Amino acid sequence: MSSTGIKKTAVLGFGNPVRADDGVGIYVIEQLKNQLGESEHLSIFDMGTAAFEILFKLKGHERIILIDAVINTGEKVGTTYKLPASEVEGQIEDDPMVFLHSLKWNQALSYAKKMLRADYPKHIDVYLIAIDSTRFNVGMTEEAKTGGDKIVGLLLEELK
Repeated sequence: MSSTGIKKTAVLGFGNPVRADDGVGIYVIEQLKNQLGESEHLSIFDMGTAAFEILFKLKGHERIILIDAVINTGEKVGTTYKLPASEVEGQIEDDPMVFLHSLKWNQALSYAKKMLRADYPKHIDVYLIAIDSTRFNVGMTEEAKTGGDKIVGLLLEELK
């Protein structure tokens, strides 16, 4: 932990902004960048681009926060979830098959764990926002945006 007692935190937003509500993770990190900016203790990454390059930049962070959309939950669009670390660890695959432009958070953590080894952060939180469509469409529904805004509010309080 840093000398000030503040954990160096990396916030990773996942999603595709041209796939309707799937872009809500990117929306959240854009809002955080605008309202908080980055600092010595906070890094904010768009995992929709250059994902593998970003994984190397996680070295030195003590905490990871991931934000993504989740489909087929049976809940209303915009419903938010926070997964405990035990759930996250259960999603990590030993050797995930991925396409370079469709890396999901559990795959990203799998690769980060292998690349960072002893430097892999111990504190991980995953925030998910329920959606029901990933069809090609620039822009999100108001419901997904409302869920994203809820996560933005929680993280602004926590990270300030």
